[in-house]
Amino acid sequence: MTLRPDLALIAQWIEPGSRVLDLGCGDGTLLDVLQRERGVRGYGVEIDDAALLACVQRGVNVIQANIEKGLSMFGEGRFDVVVLSMAIQATHQTERVLREMSTVGRQAIVSFPNFGHWYHAWSILRGRMPVSGEMPFQWYDTPNLHLATPRDFEDLLAKLELRVLERSLLAGGRRVSLLAPLRATKAIYRFARLDRPGSGVLR
Repeated sequence: MTLRPDLALIAQWIEPGSRVLDLGCGDGTLLDVLQRERGVRGYGVEIDDAALLACVQRGVNVIQANIEKGLSMFGEGRFDVVVLSMAIQATHQTERVLREMSTVGRQAIVSFPNFGHWYHAWSILRGRMPVSGEMPFQWYDTPNLHLATPRDFEDLLAKLELRVLERSLLAGGRRVSLLAPLRATKAIYRFARLDRPGSGVLR
């Protein structure tokens, strides 16, 4: 099974045998691959009925819940990694979600569309809200509530006393470094609480 590029990178960041919680797990594709290829143990959390059925059909353990109502069903530090891919921008209580992710997991991984991409700026200069592959909605029907750039996200992590362990900016499914904040369409971060052990290395 082929994962989309951001999920493939997230999978590489997860150690074999880890305990993983995948929030907004969709049809369970990521957990399915992690279970079969990296021997992880974990759960998905999803609210959509059709996605829940797809998870069950894949053999993925899944719980139906709204992550914005809290993760109190899980104990502190129960998971090695908590993942939230391409969904943080649709949360209402973004700070609470990030705090709780870093509480129930030793580390957390978040990916989101980069609103700082040059095309988005160009669209706004032309008087239009941007529509792109990562944000394919019109302004009036978008589920996205909080659009951000990598710097915005790093500022929020610092405010919440969360330390960046690793960062990757992707364009066309590949990592970019030169002018990355302008060229990247997706940003992926691995982070942890300051009081949790970690490398502290930003890559």
